[in-house]
Amino acid sequence: MGAGYAGPGADYITAQAEQARVAREAGRHENDDPHLRSGKAVIRYHVEASDGGIGHIQGLLLDDETWAVRYLIVDTSNWWLEHQVLIAPKWIQHVSWSERTVSVNLTRQSVKDAPPYHLAATLDRDEEIRLHKHYKRAGYWADEVRLENPQFHAIKSAAQQAVHKNT
Repeated sequence: MGAGYAGPGADYITAQAEQARVAREAGRHENDDPHLRSGKAVIRYHVEASDGGIGHIQGLLLDDETWAVRYLIVDTSNWWLEHQVLIAPKWIQHVSWSERTVSVNLTRQSVKDAPPYHLAATLDRDEEIRLHKHYKRAGYWADEVRLENPQFHAIKSAAQQAVHKNT
């Protein structure tokens, strides 16, 4: 007979061991900066929409120049077959490091209807605009324009101004 305990209460002991592991992990990072983690650490974290689970983080897309994380690559194959989508970090509501979950302020339906992401395809600004329009969210580049030009204000086009003058 092998070493180990498989009698009554084995599941309870296993659950206690897992709780102790989670507590040790949380305690180890208690004084860490909550925003500073290895990109590798969040791979495979579960992603929760406002109305249920949508998949797990498969990878990250980084800006080539600034190294900023622009998107999470979310694999929805556990729920929506053969579908990967991009989710911007700004859409994250909460990260639970101990439970290894990321909660986003999106619905399952909006993720299901999102433009699919293909690893082999190059993501260009037109694709990003399409993605942000789908989720009805401003793109990160709007912030960059404001930072580079603080006097930037949205103005009406010349055609719109001409229409308003004539009415």
